[in-house]
Amino acid sequence: MKPAPFDYIAPTDISGVLDAVAVEDAKILAGGQSLVPMLNFRLARPALLVDITRVHDLRHLRRVDGRLHIGAVTTHTDVEHSPLVREHWPLLSDAVRHIGHSQIRNAGTIGGSLAHADPAAELPAVMLALDAQMTIATGSGNRTVPARDFFHGYLQTALAPDELLTEIVLPHLPTGSGADFSEIARRSGDFALAGVAVQLQTSTDGICTSAAVALIGAGPVPLRSHAAEQRLIGSELTSGDIAECVQSACLGLNPPADLHGSADYRRRILAAQMQAGLERAAMLATADRRGHDHAR
Repeated sequence: MKPAPFDYIAPTDISGVLDAVAVEDAKILAGGQSLVPMLNFRLARPALLVDITRVHDLRHLRRVDGRLHIGAVTTHTDVEHSPLVREHWPLLSDAVRHIGHSQIRNAGTIGGSLAHADPAAELPAVMLALDAQMTIATGSGNRTVPARDFFHGYLQTALAPDELLTEIVLPHLPTGSGADFSEIARRSGDFALAGVAVQLQTSTDGICTSAAVALIGAGPVPLRSHAAEQRLIGSELTSGDIAECVQSACLGLNPPADLHGSADYRRRILAAQMQAGLERAAMLATADRRGHDHAR
């Protein structure tokens, strides 16, 4: 099918974008990897398409005061090949490689994926696990929304129709951090049936001081497993600790069922991924701590 008729503009600055989306029934086009298929199937019929890829202020990857600032039209490929991200935020670096295929990563944008908010996508769960902050431009200035408050439901976010996601900020990860990302998909490049993003922090004596376990495929939005996280904090991250944590986490899980898998199937996949992911993240956190101690 072909899309319904629409007008098209490509502003070169943020104020131009905000002026454009103030018009009723305007839609922002970033990478287009989700929106264009929706246009072609006429699931979306905007009167105006606002292309933001020419706004150069929205494409950047930089470290400021230890935090990572990601412009909204930064592509998946930009992140995938960034030594800065690979060294300091490996969870994001690992997750991006699971997104679609190389052609999709070349065009798809970080902000576009997050604003689309598909619960089977990788980035929403990663941002939740990393406690990301979303910077949103409005007609009256900027506002900041934490990832935990950004995703409201299936393809729904905290963004109003006349607002623009401009930047994502990730906090500094101190020494003793370990991360892991894994997902199960029917074929390479497909959306995940289930997935787990893990970020751990350990003290000098190997005790878990903070934990984030974000789940893909467990509901209409990415979910943090607070039961798992609370069980891990204060533990030594032994296999037994992790097994008890996974058991606690699965008691409250009620993933959706569809033609690709039952709720029980997804629950079992998530349990296996949590177990393996937490063990890998714990090992990496210990190695990170030892590496820094040896360097001193």
